[in-house]
Amino acid sequence: IDLSSQVVRTVVSLKVENNGPDSASEILLPFPEHVAKNLAFLEASVSEGKGKTKGSSDSLPIKVVNPEGMPATLSWYSVALPKELGKGGNLNLEVKAVYSHILRPFPEKITQADIQLVAFQDGAHYLSPYAVKVQSLTVKLPEPKVESYTKLGNTKFSGSEIKYGPYENLPPFSYSPIVVHYVSNNPFAVARNLVREIEISHWGNVQITENYDLVHAGAEIKGEFSRLDYQTRPHVRGASAFRNLLAKLPPRAHSIYYRDEIGNISTSNVYSDSAKTLLEIEPRYPMFGGWRTAFTIGYGLPLRDFLFQSEGKRFLNISFGCPMSDVVVENLTVKIVLPEGSNDISVSVPFPVKQSQETKFSHLDMVGRPVIVLEKINSVPEHNQYFQVYYRFSNISLLTEPLMLIFGFFLFFVACVIYTHADLTISKSSASYLAKLQWDEVQSTIQQFQSIMNRSLIVHDKLEASLRDLSRTGDVQACKAARKAADTLLKELAKEVKPLLSFLQSSSQAAQIFPKVEELVAKERELQEKLMLKHSTVVDAYEKKSSGGRDIENRVASVQQKITLLRQEVDDLLEIIDEI
Repeated sequence: IDLSSQVVRTVVSLKVENNGPDSASEILLPFPEHVAKNLAFLEASVSEGKGKTKGSSDSLPIKVVNPEGMPATLSWYSVALPKELGKGGNLNLEVKAVYSHILRPFPEKITQADIQLVAFQDGAHYLSPYAVKVQSLTVKLPEPKVESYTKLGNTKFSGSEIKYGPYENLPPFSYSPIVVHYVSNNPFAVARNLVREIEISHWGNVQITENYDLVHAGAEIKGEFSRLDYQTRPHVRGASAFRNLLAKLPPRAHSIYYRDEIGNISTSNVYSDSAKTLLEIEPRYPMFGGWRTAFTIGYGLPLRDFLFQSEGKRFLNISFGCPMSDVVVENLTVKIVLPEGSNDISVSVPFPVKQSQETKFSHLDMVGRPVIVLEKINSVPEHNQYFQVYYRFSNISLLTEPLMLIFGFFLFFVACVIYTHADLTISKSSASYLAKLQWDEVQSTIQQFQSIMNRSLIVHDKLEASLRDLSRTGDVQACKAARKAADTLLKELAKEVKPLLSFLQSSSQAAQIFPKVEELVAKERELQEKLMLKHSTVVDAYEKKSSGGRDIENRVASVQQKITLLRQEVDDLLEIIDEI
């Protein structure tokens, strides 16, 4: 019995002798119910040779049976012998059993500084429906530290092994319970759920994605966790925790990634050689008892290493279980995504699994890709065996996606050519088209009107500038000339604006904007009058020389105040019209 990890492995070497008168074709293996429910893997084979030359044949068929006359409280398995065992014949068998969740943390809760103690319970005698002439038992511990163990006759504790026996002439169903309470700080990593997706691409790649929901199933941590204590003394203040896991990937794995919900996790290392690729991953925090984490690893594999052809069919030959050593998977789902167009699908798995089929849609798929779903509960590393998926696939189907891309681009360019050459304008006789034309004409008229108004304001500015020059130089004639030129320009601009106003007044499209246009024209004319009044007053005062500069400013102050107000109103109206 090997207790070096959370997965308990037992190897029973049996030398069976038939002392009865009849031939025997099977060997019965009983298991107590509390043990049988945790039995994850069972294998039996014929062992040949001794010592270094000892070997085993292929696995023998095993099935669940209900033999008559045997205790119903036991679970029974039958091992079919390769040939009938006659009277006096003997045979060497090797039975390997693997159990999960059979070890019990004791105590169930510990602090960060405590070591993890585990209790294991079994029998010192091999449970068998047959009489046993001689038997011995060896229990292997992970380290030579044990709290207590059951002491029977012929019991010896040496190094990290406890040996019971040999015991002779044991009757059928002989049972002698033993309990071993020992130190085990090895990882109790359990994947509550593991979904492996294996996607085949005939363009040369097998993409594998694995989604883990992982928990430390050992003794739960109680009290507060101190990161400082763990960092300074991890082997003392965190002996029961584990901070990394090792996944053994195929030798030519590439494009490896490791991430969780937050994103990529950089605390990982890859070591590779011609025989294997090792991926060492480290969660974001050390895993203590009861703590959980979820993450995803993915990698690609060369197609030619795993896809082969036989008798007109292709078949995928790849490993089934979790690539991480000594991780128990409570619910394992393996999805094999085949290329679109695959048919005549069959699966060969070396142990019982639940099988179903679904469909997955991906890029450029028309009918979807067939997905074979294999489910296995209570999976252990021994289930990481090769299995095969057989299917038929036509090479012509490989051209489907490239042809779809070519045809898609062709249609796109044809559409572009048609669009650039087609007349997509609205009918010129339709009401919407005519309304658009009228609105365009209104917009053009408004732009012309705004231009005239801006030119009028420039003339106003020149008049103001001529008065400033007059106060500086006293040249009355130059100021009168500027006034005459301004009058001429303003009259021309007034003539230009009349037809624009007539059009806007008659257009239904300008009904919203025309009142503002009228108001702007009125304000601009009023502004002209006030400017001319100011100009005449200042020029007359300079000609008669009856007042000084200060008196002139006082005389035109009220007019100037009105000019400033009107100019602001004109500017505001221009902005409003521009926004409309």
